[in-house]
Amino acid sequence: MNGEGQPVSPPPEGGAEETGPGATGDVARERPVAWEPLEPDYLRSVIGDLFGPLSDSYFRPRILRLDRLPEDGPLILAGNHSGSAFPYDAMVLDSLMYRRRGMRAEGKCRAVYEKTLSTSWWMRPFGIDNFWRRCGGVDMTFDNFDRLLERGERVLYFPEGVPGIGKGFQRRYQLQRFSTSFVLLAARHQAPVIPLYSVNAEWVVPFCVMVPWVDRIAQRFGVPFLPLPFGPLALLFPCLWYLALPARMTFIVGDPVDVRSIVLEEAGGDLDDADRPALRRAADRMRHGMQKRLDRYVERFGGRPYHLRSYLRAWRRPRGRRAWMVPFTWVWAFVRHARDRDRPPAANAVHRVLRDWDLFAYYLPGGWLLLSLARRLRRPPCGYRGLSKEEQRKREGQFLWHLKERPLPPR
Repeated sequence: MNGEGQPVSPPPEGGAEETGPGATGDVARERPVAWEPLEPDYLRSVIGDLFGPLSDSYFRPRILRLDRLPEDGPLILAGNHSGSAFPYDAMVLDSLMYRRRGMRAEGKCRAVYEKTLSTSWWMRPFGIDNFWRRCGGVDMTFDNFDRLLERGERVLYFPEGVPGIGKGFQRRYQLQRFSTSFVLLAARHQAPVIPLYSVNAEWVVPFCVMVPWVDRIAQRFGVPFLPLPFGPLALLFPCLWYLALPARMTFIVGDPVDVRSIVLEEAGGDLDDADRPALRRAADRMRHGMQKRLDRYVERFGGRPYHLRSYLRAWRRPRGRRAWMVPFTWVWAFVRHARDRDRPPAANAVHRVLRDWDLFAYYLPGGWLLLSLARRLRRPPCGYRGLSKEEQRKREGQFLWHLKERPLPPR
């Protein structure tokens, strides 16, 4: 990894069996090449110029008891997810902690996420190529999680998974079933679990409910859930997929949980004998404990989810900040920012608008079709014309990243 966080070798272009472009056979698998997709320069730019000001003006987040977070790992930061919305809660929390640590690459938490966020381009913020990995994320697999803790990383993890995002407003603040894998890994690595409680993020999209049979149909098309009645409208107008109301997010750092002791107690004192039922009981105890504390924090901090007074104060800030108060402007800002890093400056104001003509599709009925067509017809950085399928997949980041095959560089 060089000073700007660029890959020390090309990223993988295939699945779990490959270690690099054209890699075949046992020799390639025995010699995995390190890869660091995190781009500190891009991350500093997107947070400093875009997401930081947007977050401060619109979501107005605060994080309490941050001084209780250990500076080093291995540890797991376990947060509750908001329901039925794009994962703005995770983005706000991650960027907030990163800014508090001076936006140093070595201080970045490694967020693990479901592979759908990379393999489906509409699950990346405004379709930006490889966004999650470029900002420090790692694909969520059991082996990857294990290797991150072995490296001594601070891992940001949402144990509810996709069901936490897709639980709907009718089940707000109701923690969904926790995965047993993170309980087992925390016990094995003796890694403390630090709960991170999110309050008010449920109000980002408060007018959606989830219907299980509708979600099952949506999953056949690569969409993890389809909130009603808002989801079908978002399928018609792409800009609605990223809609967010100005909920003032509050994050509270909880007390460390000794998960190893819980697992040992449920497994009769033998970690090697911790079967699935024992791990399930340990995960349920962890969830019930977090639920009780979350309920108390919701009662304390959730009375005014939008806090209109602070929102109006944000309007009085310098005029340049007011653009962030309208979510429908975000797509232009984020996509232009990403594209401008790979193209020359616009000739004039008219050229600056017209060269991103495809972004108008976000506001048109049936715009997803036009966006997909534009991605095929336009050249990089606006599309993929002229690229091979492997080059396109590499640019998009549309592959499952296995640390076993493509490990992170030594710390």
